[in-house]
Amino acid sequence: MPLCVSDRFDGGAIEFVSASPDGEVAVALRADSHADFRQWFHFRLQGARGLALRLRFTNAGSCTYVEGWRGYRVVASYDRQRWFRVDTAFDGTEMVVTHTPERDSVYYAYFEPYSSERHLDLLGRVDGAPRARVSRLGGSVEGRDIDLVTVGEATAGRVPVWVIARQHPGETMAEWFVEGMLDRLLDGDDPVARVLQERAVFHVVPNMNPDGSARGNLRTNAAGANLNREWLEPSAERSPEVLCVRTAMHATGVAAFLDVHGDEGLPYVFVDGGERLASYTEADAVRDRRFKDALVAASPDFQTEHGYPSDKDTKVNLSLASKYVGHTFGGLALTLEMPFKDNANLPDPVAGWSGARSRRLGAAALVALQAVIAGG
Repeated sequence: MPLCVSDRFDGGAIEFVSASPDGEVAVALRADSHADFRQWFHFRLQGARGLALRLRFTNAGSCTYVEGWRGYRVVASYDRQRWFRVDTAFDGTEMVVTHTPERDSVYYAYFEPYSSERHLDLLGRVDGAPRARVSRLGGSVEGRDIDLVTVGEATAGRVPVWVIARQHPGETMAEWFVEGMLDRLLDGDDPVARVLQERAVFHVVPNMNPDGSARGNLRTNAAGANLNREWLEPSAERSPEVLCVRTAMHATGVAAFLDVHGDEGLPYVFVDGGERLASYTEADAVRDRRFKDALVAASPDFQTEHGYPSDKDTKVNLSLASKYVGHTFGGLALTLEMPFKDNANLPDPVAGWSGARSRRLGAAALVALQAVIAGG
């Protein structure tokens, strides 16, 4: 069987360059469909069983986040269920994977994908749970559904909590996080979930950017918009995804907010807050510390030593979701970041940071949200 590279499936993205019978394969990172971001990839290679494969990403040195390749290893899978890391090197120009596939068909990706089918399966599971429902907030640029999961009833004494994920569609760990969070929140035998359902109403958007997810984009929607720069002035033409979610937030209010992401460069789990906003208060700082302390205790995967520098321009940019929400509503408003690489504090030589670890972190985050809600 000759070597064949394909990406014509949900979330697929790569540009084929060349392949030789001895296992030398060259590919190039493809730009987002309507913007010049290059980093995400997901493709299938067939015909390489038993070959000492040398897979070259020829333009890795000119991608959007070059530092993302240092210390990074590509993920691979034969069955799209179990993903593992493969040997990867980066010389500043090319990224090279060396791998001997055990089967004729193997998938390679930037991170463990989260498919549209799994998204629909999650919605179906949630919609059948007591005290949960799934509704449509609006449509994307291309008309895909912006799905909202609501857990609990908006009655007196219950505070509104919002969690959104995958504004940047290639950050698939964010939807894995949401899956783990929802599975625990809907577990009637879990005491944390029971307390939270009595004290809060959860509004969760598992995938803010379904167009970019389907197209295999890293950061943008089908109009080329980076949704996490659209919160001040979203429009029906350029960013309807943000517009419908923001409108719903203003209707319910927001007492606590998490915007879940993945970071290309830093091999840690961390949060980024609004401490440099003019509207940031001591009460906000207390809530932030309470969340962080509780999440450190709930999950050793989380830490507070490493994160974005205090002078990073996004710290005061109100077009970002967590900054807009924090400024507008007050209370807890954080961006939560997970690595594309591994967690340097707790490395896993087989899987690195993974979908499973993202799910567990999402479950653990409920403990931190409980601490914030209990503290007022």
